[in-house]
Amino acid sequence: MYRILKKRILNPTVTLMDVEAPQVARKALPGQFIILRVDEEGERIPLTVAGTNAETGAVTIIFQTVGATTYLLSLKNEGEYIQDFAGPLGEPTKLDGLKKVCIVGGGVGCAIAWPIAKALKEKGCEVVSITGFRSKDIVILEDEFKACSDRLIMMTDDGSYGRQGNVTVPLKEMLENGETFDEIITIGPVIMMKFVTLTAKPFGVPVTVSMNPIMIDGTGMCGGCRLTLNVDGKRVTKFACVDGPDFNGYEVDFDEAMSRGRMYAEFEKHAYESACRLFTNA
Repeated sequence: MYRILKKRILNPTVTLMDVEAPQVARKALPGQFIILRVDEEGERIPLTVAGTNAETGAVTIIFQTVGATTYLLSLKNEGEYIQDFAGPLGEPTKLDGLKKVCIVGGGVGCAIAWPIAKALKEKGCEVVSITGFRSKDIVILEDEFKACSDRLIMMTDDGSYGRQGNVTVPLKEMLENGETFDEIITIGPVIMMKFVTLTAKPFGVPVTVSMNPIMIDGTGMCGGCRLTLNVDGKRVTKFACVDGPDFNGYEVDFDEAMSRGRMYAEFEKHAYESACRLFTNA
């Protein structure tokens, strides 16, 4: 059992928790993830490690309430326990040797982008961050990004905060104006990562994307998180849990990934509604 040390509501659907997991806290690196179960009968879900504190043994996770399990997790309070908390899993983000990086985060994907931006800044890298949200009321981690970015550009779809538009707008402006980056690291909705990659392609800037498909065991056994990459003219199957979650954006078949991501949307919707009814009527 793993105790919840801290809980903070970041916006109406996004929650931050510090979970007491000393062994994970000692080993986890930016880009890696854990798999948890809320209770003995719960499903396994992956969540990216948003931060660690080796001294206190705390691991920070940030999640959006989108399905049954994240809804049940959101009901947990400080001092309560999570059944399972396994990790770290996946390959850490490659950060060595980078001098100037553009971090592009969208929505709750900013929770994954933030520790990467922080780690790069600690290594002396120049960090330019672009974060995008639908509107002002769901903005998260603004202060945290400011603290680890040389420049932070905030974008909202409706223009209620920062600049109006999507994250590709300032990225394209910078690239067209001759600004160069060793790498662009983008994390967020698959459709966003696709268009960030397409925006960067004419300029030849390397793009790393963080893929978070359906995942069950986290060891490559179930095959649920498989992705198709186009490598040197050949279609290659990889698994996000063991080969990723980071991949070369120019190689990812984003359309297939989006199609697979929609496969269980209706099932998850029904599971979420059932969980809400159960606890609302309890």
